[in-house]
Amino acid sequence: MDFWVWWLIAAGGFAIVLVLTAMPELGMLAAGAVAAALTAGVTDSLILQVVVFALVSTALIVVVQPIARRSRTGPPALSTGVDALMGKTAIVLERVDGTSGRIKLAGEEWSARSLGEDDTYEAGTQVSVVEIDGATAIVM
Repeated sequence: MDFWVWWLIAAGGFAIVLVLTAMPELGMLAAGAVAAALTAGVTDSLILQVVVFALVSTALIVVVQPIARRSRTGPPALSTGVDALMGKTAIVLERVDGTSGRIKLAGEEWSARSLGEDDTYEAGTQVSVVEIDGATAIVM
């Protein structure tokens, strides 16, 4: 059997283990094995095939891992739901104090209370949404 077949079998083995374990490094090893299979189709040099496998696999791991790590630790690109409402400006409809009130936020009427117990906001005042607590907006 030719070496390129063995490299493709190795790539398939790495891909199967990747699916079972969800370790992305195995996908990069599979890509390295495919590159080695392509090299085996061109040359019979086993040393060159192993070098191509090692270089491609290492290069992919070195380049892709930092990018993946950055994307995992960064904030979500798009805030949705109540997270998208934090920091928005709202208009007070009914007096807002530390216990109750009503505001118009993103075109909808919300119950609200002030962040500070002693803070009050009269109708018509613009406030900023600090947090959403259940169905109540905390404003300041």
